[in-house]
Amino acid sequence: MDIFKLKKNNTSVLTEIYAGITVFMTVAYILVINPEILSGAGMDKNAVFTATILASVIGTLCMAFFSNYPFVLVPGMGINIYFAQTVAKVYGWEIALCAVFIEGVIFILISLINVRETIFNIVPKNLKYAVAAGIGLFITFTGLRNSGFIVVGENFAVSFGNIKDVGPCLTGIGIIIIGVMSYYKVKGAMLWGILIIYAMGIGCELIGWYEVSDKVPSLIPKEIVSFPSSVGNVSVVKAFESVKFDGISLFDFFIVIISFLFVDLFATVAAFIGFSEKVSIADENGKAQRIRRAILADAVGTVAGAAVGTSSITTCVESAAGIVQGGKTGLTSVTAAVLFFLALFFSPVFFSIPSFATAPVLIIAGLSMTDSVVKIDFSDFTESIPAFLTIIVMPFSGSIVNGLMLGILSYVILKVLTGRKKDVNIIMYIVAFLFFIRLLL
Repeated sequence: MDIFKLKKNNTSVLTEIYAGITVFMTVAYILVINPEILSGAGMDKNAVFTATILASVIGTLCMAFFSNYPFVLVPGMGINIYFAQTVAKVYGWEIALCAVFIEGVIFILISLINVRETIFNIVPKNLKYAVAAGIGLFITFTGLRNSGFIVVGENFAVSFGNIKDVGPCLTGIGIIIIGVMSYYKVKGAMLWGILIIYAMGIGCELIGWYEVSDKVPSLIPKEIVSFPSSVGNVSVVKAFESVKFDGISLFDFFIVIISFLFVDLFATVAAFIGFSEKVSIADENGKAQRIRRAILADAVGTVAGAAVGTSSITTCVESAAGIVQGGKTGLTSVTAAVLFFLALFFSPVFFSIPSFATAPVLIIAGLSMTDSVVKIDFSDFTESIPAFLTIIVMPFSGSIVNGLMLGILSYVILKVLTGRKKDVNIIMYIVAFLFFIRLLL
């Protein structure tokens, strides 16, 4: 029984498995970074590592079987920093985790009443094209930064990295390798690119070019198997048992919940909008298909994540790496979820793969996402200005939500001031108002 409808989606088991492995290896860095970030809030690092993987497995499997889309869910980068450095720093991680859990429950209810599906459907086509291109630049910027091609300093000062270093050099070679293999239509080109650059990195370490230090880990794993820690001391049950709500007012707690909900809501919508240009999310009229199920999977993932002890789970933009590799169905997600689970026991092997080995995949995936920019109508300033703002703000601000926010706000304002109010759906006015309130707060 073809539960993932591979024939209908014109794909194969091998293609989907390649895509799943590729996206897993591309997004695996989050499994390491998320515990690092949340441990800064006083949470047990090893327990959060286990929680991060369990939540990613649950959320990704829900996405696969609820919607049959090739998306992967992991703790959202950005919102985990807000969790640790803003909320938990002031009120404690217990309050932050309780807020995420409640936000996730609200998220499920919102998903059942089609709020996010409605937002997806009312976003104009030019803005959808812009969101896809903006996500492409966002992913590319991430790849360039991970590789060392560009260096981000204080106050977001960006400079060109040292091309003679191992990271930028091997990333450049990786881009060429994947480009050539893709030209010749080699199956799993991106996955092979990662593995080849990883092997070259090990070679560089053996000859002394890649120097290991306290801050630079070895690319050769010292062990193969590790056993996961319990999540008991970071779970939401533990949080509710130990939390003291006398340290936060009801109003402040409500604001925290709404803040998590707002970012979670629009980050997911933006991701789906961007991927709709590469995966059959929308029909010929631009209306979403099975999007409610995908959104519900995202919401369930957030609740599951909070339950085991991590910040909000969301559909990651790195899913584009699997999509570009040819992933079209939930089998891609299942493959990634299986690898997430294996990472619980073989983390030393998985996490010895350096970021410069996966950076070429992110850069090329970004290239694939940005091709939607040619579909934007640049002859109409009421369409092109919002689209342009959406595209440039995403990578420059480091936030997909910020790009979508300025795009929608400028779209509504320009349409109203030019006497074209009929071009704006009533829901767009509501969304623009919510974004305006967010800017004020």
